[in-house]
Amino acid sequence: MLIQENINLKTFNTFNVSAHARYFADIKTPEELLEALSFSQQGSLPFMIIGQGSNLLFKEDYLGLIIELNIKGIELINDDKEHYYIKAQCGENWHDFVQHCLQAGYYGLENLSLIPGTVGAAPVQNIGAYGVELSEFFHELEALEIASGKVIRYCKDDCQLSYRHSIFKGELKDKFVITNVTFKLLKKPKPNLSYPALRDALPNIETDNIDPQLISDTVCEIRRSKLPDPAELGNAGSFFWNPIVSEDDFFALQEKHPDIIAFSYMQQYKLAAAWLIDQAGWKGFREGDVGVHKEHALVLVNYGEATGAELYDLSRRIQLSVKKMFDIDLRPEVRII
Repeated sequence: MLIQENINLKTFNTFNVSAHARYFADIKTPEELLEALSFSQQGSLPFMIIGQGSNLLFKEDYLGLIIELNIKGIELINDDKEHYYIKAQCGENWHDFVQHCLQAGYYGLENLSLIPGTVGAAPVQNIGAYGVELSEFFHELEALEIASGKVIRYCKDDCQLSYRHSIFKGELKDKFVITNVTFKLLKKPKPNLSYPALRDALPNIETDNIDPQLISDTVCEIRRSKLPDPAELGNAGSFFWNPIVSEDDFFALQEKHPDIIAFSYMQQYKLAAAWLIDQAGWKGFREGDVGVHKEHALVLVNYGEATGAELYDLSRRIQLSVKKMFDIDLRPEVRII
């Protein structure tokens, strides 16, 4: 295993901002992961695990060890009457994994196409899109306990999966590294068109006749029409969570703002953060090389040589203006370092 020093992280984050890591390790095996963790412990260094940098904003240099997980592998480990059990290693690209499953006849993840990141990162925040959440097809995972070096298996209930949350964002945060994930996928297609934009994009086809690959392709088209390609314009997708409020709070907001966009969610309401930001006047905003995307107010962008500190400052200004207008606190979905 090679430990590199003073590495620019510009190509390791989709915001494409410059920040330097004191040390950097490209990890391709579980054994190398143990070595890297040992290196950080021996030097009393902080460390951070990254996949493809799709949910990160470096607002300053990192004075510890960056560990990039590139452990790869996909295998069919079991099946039953209705399901295949597919194990994928943490470093697999999420979208590539979804496409692999579709081509092999393993169904269920098609609505989650083109979500950036890795398989190992997916259960940490229970990724979801277009009417499907990872938790619906999650079976179990294995994670390395940092303190002991032991690999521990976590079943679905153990992981406490909820809206963009898991135990690995809660009480076990920074205590484990997820090394592989096993999914329980369908043998027969079961199209999910519950999300209005997806159903509207396929208006003339009966649900039973819709091929899972068509759903995947359609999701990709929708996502590409709404979200800029990080290879062309630095961004990390949605910067803020959609805030969730009580029914009473929603109705009070609706009285003041009749056009407010929200969705019923578990006896509460999920507000459209993009609408809040747009109403506060930020959609399409640009100042130097930082800005808010002209097509999607949830997406902060780097037009060239923006710094992480400048993007962070813009995010704070957006939060303050939304708070002032709606008395709603926007929480960053992006991890700020």
